[in-house]
Amino acid sequence: MVPEVLPVCHQTARIRPDGRPTAEFREQLRRIPSLRNAVSVAATWVQIGAIVWAAIAFGPWAWPPAVLLMGRAFAQLASLMHEAAHRLLFADKRANDIVGRWLLGFPSFTSTDVYRRVHMAHHRDEFGPDEPDIPLYIGYPVGRASLRRKLLRDATGRTGLKLMRGLFRNARSADPRSRRTFWKIMSVQAALAGAAIGSGHWWLYPVFWLLPYLTVWRVINRLRSIAEHGGMQRSPDRRESTHSISQHPLARFLLVPYNIGWHLAHHVDAGVPFRNLPALHDALNEAGYVSPSFEYPSYTAIWKALSAPPVGAGA
Repeated sequence: MVPEVLPVCHQTARIRPDGRPTAEFREQLRRIPSLRNAVSVAATWVQIGAIVWAAIAFGPWAWPPAVLLMGRAFAQLASLMHEAAHRLLFADKRANDIVGRWLLGFPSFTSTDVYRRVHMAHHRDEFGPDEPDIPLYIGYPVGRASLRRKLLRDATGRTGLKLMRGLFRNARSADPRSRRTFWKIMSVQAALAGAAIGSGHWWLYPVFWLLPYLTVWRVINRLRSIAEHGGMQRSPDRRESTHSISQHPLARFLLVPYNIGWHLAHHVDAGVPFRNLPALHDALNEAGYVSPSFEYPSYTAIWKALSAPPVGAGA
């Protein structure tokens, strides 16, 4: 799936011949809109509350869409946590880390600090020897039956339970930092469960928090991850390690919130806040670094390509 011919990038007022933004443009791109990001964090939690309220108010018929929307909420929390891991959520580093841990990472069973360490290895050398995300997208394209099995494991909670067992092993870790982080995560989960019990609806936590985390979110995470890097290779040119996919409103709503779908632009310059990634992508397109011939027209198109047998393989 690695492009045989890469588009030629031309020098422009905003983009250098190697695809990186010029100094002046980079300075513009790297401004962190802290207030707008605070609104995004607050809006995500307000939305979560609204989904839970609707599930109570409208009864069981509303539960399936509520579970699906809560899976999307985990994608939102993860996208904003990813921003905090890059220290791009707030200009104030202390605020960035507090919000990134307590309002984004710990509620979604994640240590933002650990994620930051391993994620930086991903950015330093995609597909390199220290790449932490290889298990998610190695070996693509795969047969359709293989992809179906992977997604079935995700949708039925088997992948999530495996990851949860790994998290609980940290309770007895020899590393005191891992133990402390585990109990911080558990304290936030206890607070969420306590809020559900206090509301008189104890089932809200297992049905609308644990269940979508273990199922819907795992499917979303795999589909997004393979669309980002599946079938690519280690290369100094980001276009050979990261896909570019046209961003449509429905995909941005369900799968790649907060501009995380402009993933090639993110890998070109990982210091650009998410709100400015579309502007960087447009500049890359203007310079010829990306082009319609190089970019997948939709997520459906790339998943179809990722589930086709490799050239020369049997069906």
